[in-house]
Amino acid sequence: MTKLGLRDSVLTLTLIPTVIIGLLLGGYFTINRYIELDEILYQQGTTISEPLAIALEQPLQEKNKQLLNRLISYTHNKHSPTVKSIAIFDDNNQLIMTSNYHRSFDKLINQKAMQNLNTTQVQKSDELVTFFTPIFNHTSQDLKWEPTQLQSPLGTVILQLNKDQAVIGQQRALLISGIVIILSLVFAAILALRLSRMFMTPLNKLVLATDKLVEGKRNTGLTDTMIGEFELLREGLNTIAHTMVMQKDEMQKNIDQATSDYRETLEQYETQNIQLTMAKKEAQDANRVKSDFLAKMSHELRTPLNGVIGFTRQLYKTPLNKHQKDYLDTIELSANSLMTIISDILDFSKLEAGAMELESIQFQLRDAINEVMTLLAPSAHDKQLELSIYINQQVPDDLTGDPTRFKQILINLLSNAIKFTEKGSIKVDVSYRLLDEERASLLVSVTDTGVGIPMNKQDSLFTPFGQADSSITRKFGGTGLGLIITKHIVEAMNGRITLNSAPGNGTCFTFNSIFRLPNHVFTNDLPSKSLIGKRILYLEPHEHTHHAVLSLLTQWQTSVTACFNETSFLDAITNKEHKYDICLIGHMASVDDMQQLKSYVKSVRESTDYLYLMLNTVSHNMREAFIGSGADACLSKPLNHRKLCEVLAAPYRLDHPVHNIEQNEHQLLPLKVLVVDDNDANLKLLHTLLSEQIEVIETAHNGSQAYSLSKSHKYDVIFMDIQMPIMDGITACKLIQESSLNEDTPIIAVTAHALNSEKEQLLKDGFKGYLTKPIDEDMLKQIISDHSPQTPVNRDKTKNEVPQSPAPFESNRIDWALALQRAGGKNELALEMLNMLLSSIPETLSLLAKAIDDTSCKQVLSIVHKFHGACCYTGVPRLKSLAETIETSLKSECILESIEPELFELQDELESLLLDSKSAEKSEEDTL
Repeated sequence: MTKLGLRDSVLTLTLIPTVIIGLLLGGYFTINRYIELDEILYQQGTTISEPLAIALEQPLQEKNKQLLNRLISYTHNKHSPTVKSIAIFDDNNQLIMTSNYHRSFDKLINQKAMQNLNTTQVQKSDELVTFFTPIFNHTSQDLKWEPTQLQSPLGTVILQLNKDQAVIGQQRALLISGIVIILSLVFAAILALRLSRMFMTPLNKLVLATDKLVEGKRNTGLTDTMIGEFELLREGLNTIAHTMVMQKDEMQKNIDQATSDYRETLEQYETQNIQLTMAKKEAQDANRVKSDFLAKMSHELRTPLNGVIGFTRQLYKTPLNKHQKDYLDTIELSANSLMTIISDILDFSKLEAGAMELESIQFQLRDAINEVMTLLAPSAHDKQLELSIYINQQVPDDLTGDPTRFKQILINLLSNAIKFTEKGSIKVDVSYRLLDEERASLLVSVTDTGVGIPMNKQDSLFTPFGQADSSITRKFGGTGLGLIITKHIVEAMNGRITLNSAPGNGTCFTFNSIFRLPNHVFTNDLPSKSLIGKRILYLEPHEHTHHAVLSLLTQWQTSVTACFNETSFLDAITNKEHKYDICLIGHMASVDDMQQLKSYVKSVRESTDYLYLMLNTVSHNMREAFIGSGADACLSKPLNHRKLCEVLAAPYRLDHPVHNIEQNEHQLLPLKVLVVDDNDANLKLLHTLLSEQIEVIETAHNGSQAYSLSKSHKYDVIFMDIQMPIMDGITACKLIQESSLNEDTPIIAVTAHALNSEKEQLLKDGFKGYLTKPIDEDMLKQIISDHSPQTPVNRDKTKNEVPQSPAPFESNRIDWALALQRAGGKNELALEMLNMLLSSIPETLSLLAKAIDDTSCKQVLSIVHKFHGACCYTGVPRLKSLAETIETSLKSECILESIEPELFELQDELESLLLDSKSAEKSEEDTL
């Protein structure tokens, strides 16, 4: 909005009221004059026509035209020029006489207004006003008074009056009103201008003086005396000018002094900067030496420590007395604690050096969380703690990110919660927020009922080697690196971690992480269809666990009768009208509560077909005891959603029509596929996985063989490894597409690990897609489905459960369940793949040591890449992670010094895995 100046404001405030008042008064008087002139005209017409009608009564009876003519002519002449014409009509509306014929005279004849006239009627037009007055007979003496005779006129006199005089009068009134308004405006404008000039002249002088002060001029030019308040302003400005002159002189002195001091300070800063630069360089050198020292010390410490742990496990297999077993428990606990400390220090060293990179692979969130809960549940059960997890139904299960680091965050937070909680519960809540079509923010909170943390100690928890209190450090131990590592990992996932705690009220850690939503979702459906409509009686006193399990049961569309306490549970049992398919009871598995829980089992046994218990224990003997007392199965808390669904649905799955259909659906696809890979293990695994889906499979060991085969055979899909001897995969792909029988055949790149830029380049080089090792069966099915549209693959088809065999030997470096999964559930294939990896370890260690000694970065990259491909299928996640980290780092920057800690750690892990396998072989030989 534009602001008005003082001059404009004076003019506006003076002229606007004048205009408004003038228009109102002028309009009022003009309208009154209009109305008054019209009324005068109507009154004049009535005054003429009605007396004339009375005068014309007798001549009209006597039919004296001479007298009629004289009367109307006299009347016309007397009131001329107002009268236009006067006409007399008889009682039949026939014209008798008129005083003036004119062009509008015909409008008087046969007028409707002349019919049934009793009084004078007026008719208006643009130029004329016409009066119709009836002529009655009032002279008869013998006539009785009869109103009906009075209503029969002798005739009608019509009078036409011109409106010219009235219009001229109205226009004159409007003109005078306009002149008065204009004169008023002119007068008001003159007054406003003189008033504004009275204010603006001194005000302009004051503004000019202010501008001079702003410019720094000493003379304001305000010497003449002003009127009223302007004189006060003039004196004030002169005083300010005098004060500014004095302050400017003082300020100039201070500036000169400050400039001199600043020059001296600047010289000191330059000297300090040189010293700081030298100190920074020394600190960087010291940090590099520290990192090298940590890596080498880790290598030196882990080797004998692995021997201690390995031979401790061997001693467990020998006959031991009670004291010896206690000593071995202490040795193993101490060794594992030391290994954890070393791993924390290495992780912290990587974080400081910025060498920790995150994976970007597809994983299932609920399975990852269940792995962590299963790992830490025994520790919580030993302290009789309720460990529960609630995952919102809306949280997507398929995500793309780094599951290993995500699980590390959960392990750190839950381990701390278990460590510092003596009684009560530990709750994990998972929710999410959709950021856009490709990303989701996962929100996780871990709440315990432990000792709590004072406010003044909370900030120190996220600093290296920080602890909440020295007494807690002595009581609980720990390196103090877990939370700082967790904080860095969360921030690397574009998230933030916070805590809310008070002494004695427990602690709540909350963090969020950003994950990408995968383009393709491959679901391994639970058998929840078998549970639809099943009646379940559910008892769980713990509120958080109660709602978590109830959410799952509701999601599976069961009919649940939920009970929080013993009273409602017993009421549900005693109601004989209700029969339940399943009864699910959650309870603390303490010795004191065993009898009560057994009584529950006995009471509910007759009211349900199947009875399952949820217990805070992993004790096999205790679970067997409850099964012996009448329970069908015992599940350990926190509940794994997959195991819970499978256990509840097990009695109904064979009867469900879906499963019978699925058993007959499996058939081989009529396709011909070529698989190219130089690694025998990878080639064998791909061939095995494809053999369950494809009719014809051919193999080649390098790009040259693949090119030769493509000249004489037509394939539906080609799976091509990238790094191969003789001819690499990229060259083979281009040659096949240029000149062969398979120019239009989709070629799929199979690589152990590739950067995003490399994957984009593969697509530009002609590949239609890529598979990342380890190859997932669902991903393989999807690739075949996408590039062979004639045989679509059903994504919703559930996998047949394969009985899991035990691991060939015990080792922390082998995840046998993962190995079986990578092998498509084939025990023999998984064992063969592991043996092939073990047999290649000595050669890999030898080649790797030689390449490191020769400082051949490319040779190290080639060895690690080949080994990474072999790790993808053998269930060794730690080795795979290390190989992937080294390969990624060398691809981005081929400098061996930057990945020395990882190389040492890889060598340690390989030697440890080899030692575990040899220890297992030796144990078997001793047993035999």
